[in-house]
Amino acid sequence: MSKEFFQKIAAIQQNLKAPKNLNNSFGNYAYRSCEGILESVKPLLDGLVLSITDDVIAVGDRIYVKSTATLTDGENSHSVSALAREPMSKKGMDDAQVTGATSSYARKYCLNGLFAIDDSKDADSNEHKQQEKNFKPDVVLSEFTGNAMNIINIKTLKAEFGKTWKLLDNTPEQAKAKEVYDIRKSELEAA
Repeated sequence: MSKEFFQKIAAIQQNLKAPKNLNNSFGNYAYRSCEGILESVKPLLDGLVLSITDDVIAVGDRIYVKSTATLTDGENSHSVSALAREPMSKKGMDDAQVTGATSSYARKYCLNGLFAIDDSKDADSNEHKQQEKNFKPDVVLSEFTGNAMNIINIKTLKAEFGKTWKLLDNTPEQAKAKEVYDIRKSELEAA
């Protein structure tokens, strides 16, 4: 990777603002979408081309969508992939919609990896204080469960579980997070 190409990627990572500007009224949490990330990153590409591809992978009886985001200047390229597992069924969706929703999820997380989008908040910020007041263990558990399905190595899974374990300290959801961790760890070991 050339130094100039590397510097362009670093500049995008430093300057990208992709806020969680959407709200899930059912789970009462803020989130960002793949489309929101793309809208925010396009003005920062500075001559680089961004592409995203999907591959459908069968692992046992489960279907995963593997999305790969690639930045290139025509000579150099850098790619990051993420996986999302299709549910067996999703109430109110036909099969194409289930695959599309899974693709969107995987695409969002490969973009998060490519552009180093961090979900942590500064402990002194008002937003962090607001998050503490509105702390919902079920939302933390839900986010960990979704993220765990996209993690493709045990080391990363263990790190994410460690953060979740601390967040859920002294809550009933902590044991449930351990169950999710154990299941995903077993899946990764079997792969």
